[in-house]
Amino acid sequence: MTYLRLFLSFMKIGFCSFGGMTMIPVINDEVLRYGWMTPEEVMDIVAVAEMTPGSLGINCATFVGLRTAGMTGALCASLGVMMPSLTLSMAAAHFIFRLKDNPYLESAMRGVRPASMGMLMAAAVTLGLTTYVNTAERTIAWNLVGIAIVSVILLIKGKLSIPKTILIAAILGLFVG
Repeated sequence: MTYLRLFLSFMKIGFCSFGGMTMIPVINDEVLRYGWMTPEEVMDIVAVAEMTPGSLGINCATFVGLRTAGMTGALCASLGVMMPSLTLSMAAAHFIFRLKDNPYLESAMRGVRPASMGMLMAAAVTLGLTTYVNTAERTIAWNLVGIAIVSVILLIKGKLSIPKTILIAAILGLFVG
C-alpha cells in the first residue's frame, strides 16, 4: 500500500506542479500528510535534492521513496513523478509518428528546428559570457577559455566520452582555474 501511495502522491506532484521550486509546497504537503517525514526532514531532502545533479522532482521523489520504503519505494516515487511528462512525451511521439508525412506538421517542424537552435545558441552565449567574461573588470578568463577549447578537442577529435571529458576539465580547473 505504501508503494502505491508513493507512486500516486508523486504522480500528483508531477501533474500539479511545473518543476523546480514550484514542486516544494506540493511535496511538503504530500509527505507531511502521510507522515513519511517531519517538516525539518522535508527541508533537508529538498536541500540535498537541490545540490545533487538532476531535477528537483526526481531527486526528492527518490530520496523520499528511499527513506520511506527502501529501493522499491524510491522506484515507485520516481516513476510517479515522471509519469506526467512520460505520458505527454509518448502521446506527442505517437502523434508525430502518425503524422510524419503530414505537410502541416512538416512545416511546423521546419519552423521549430531553427527556433530551437536559436534558443540553444542564446543559452550558450549567455552562459559563455557569464563563465568566460568578468564584466566588472572587463577581462576574459583565458584559463577557462583554454579548458573549454581542450574539452571540445577531446570530445570531437579525441572522441572521448562526456564523463571523462568532464573529469579532465575538472582536473585542469584545479591546476589552471
